[in-house]
Amino acid sequence: MDFALDCAIAVFREHGFEGTSAQMLVDAMGIGRQSLYDTFGDKWLLYQKALQRYANAEGHAHRQALGSGERAIDGIRAMIDRVVREATTPCLGVGSIAEFGCSRPELAKINAAVGHSLRTAMIDKIRFSQADGDIAGTLDPDDVATFLIASFAGIRLTARGGAEPKALESLGRMALRSLG
Repeated sequence: MDFALDCAIAVFREHGFEGTSAQMLVDAMGIGRQSLYDTFGDKWLLYQKALQRYANAEGHAHRQALGSGERAIDGIRAMIDRVVREATTPCLGVGSIAEFGCSRPELAKINAAVGHSLRTAMIDKIRFSQADGDIAGTLDPDDVATFLIASFAGIRLTARGGAEPKALESLGRMALRSLG
């Protein structure tokens, strides 16, 4: 089931919910149409399960990057570098927000839960970075976390629009530089 769900995630990442047909899903997942419905319900329920799995994995990967390095700023840099490095692969989280905004409470709930966990970890690292003198102490940690999250979405959308890797790296450097 995890393999089939990962295949669905790949299709939804590339085409969004509306741009994905049931046939695209069964082809990618290697299952029959009836199996899709028997196992996952309808396309909407599959999308929710895909987003939940993707959001959990991305949140974990971000927190893992954030926890790396000797200094708190090293973890923040690692998280930014990860976003830049993977930006050319569409983000299902950003895609779901771009496609639905907050109009679908079930998606908003998934994104908010993962976002809250990540935001809390980021704020802690930002405070440690401020104590180390690597991030300006005059900046509000909550504002910095909001800025970084918005920067990540911007980097991913810029990549989706065809930006060159050098431009994405520049955006990552600018995000980090703005914290000093």
